[in-house]
Amino acid sequence: AAFQKGDYTKALKLARPLADEGNPRAEAVVGLAYYRVRGAPHDDAEAAKWLLRAADKGDAVAGYTLGVMYGEGRGVPQDFAEAARWYRRAAERGDAPAQYNLGLAYARGEGVAQDVVAAHMWFNLAAARFPATDTRNRAAAVKNRDTVAGEMTSTQLAEAQKRAREWKPQG
Repeated sequence: AAFQKGDYTKALKLARPLADEGNPRAEAVVGLAYYRVRGAPHDDAEAAKWLLRAADKGDAVAGYTLGVMYGEGRGVPQDFAEAARWYRRAAERGDAPAQYNLGLAYARGEGVAQDVVAAHMWFNLAAARFPATDTRNRAAAVKNRDTVAGEMTSTQLAEAQKRAREWKPQG
């Protein structure tokens, strides 16, 4: 509750003992507290350490955030391939922001081979998974999906739509 309220100092204090015991959700909270700041000591390297522990245990939010950190070179060396790898792990678990960023990676060819079919599929999934209240991110996913669609053949478009329909979250 403290984390949702933006009290990262309290969240860090409560989560740290559980994180030290290996609880993946607590590890993610600790990592995100160091990453997001506002009251907690800002330390990107410490954030990356805790987020890696949580992401390795399957926490999608931690994986997505690690992807952002690798993409920006925050607390870790900038590495687009590593960013895409973490986005994929989180995207496969159903994390909409990770699906969106993985779509961007495929559309731009950043860290992965450029692939309009994969880009369209991930944008399509992100558009469907962002909450209805998140109109800004939903609109961005739809816009990027439609832009990529304009570069595709009808066969590629059909394949991307098929992949999106058949996709199931893992984990």
